[in-house]
Amino acid sequence: MDFDDAVLHLVKQIPMGRVTTYGALAKALGKPKAARAVGGALNKNPDPVRVPCHRVVRSDGSVGGYVLGAERKIELLDSEHILVKNRKIRSLKDFLFKDFKPMD
Repeated sequence: MDFDDAVLHLVKQIPMGRVTTYGALAKALGKPKAARAVGGALNKNPDPVRVPCHRVVRSDGSVGGYVLGAERKIELLDSEHILVKNRKIRSLKDFLFKDFKPMD
């Protein structure tokens, strides 16, 4: 499995109502310095409905980018009852998901 596919595989594990960070995904892949590369892989996501990359945010809680636009990302997060204020997740630690299952 190449890097981009591995990123998308992990993103599918993020449950509704939870978020993770680019850095947490990089760490789960065993490449802790690859947070920017994770963002690049998400930017190429061919199916943002099935692979919920809107659930990936920056480590400071900022929503970051999204292929369908940051406003749409905020709408999707809000629809999952994730609190966003001033383009930042409120109480990030309450919504943070890091329990990725290892890839086969």
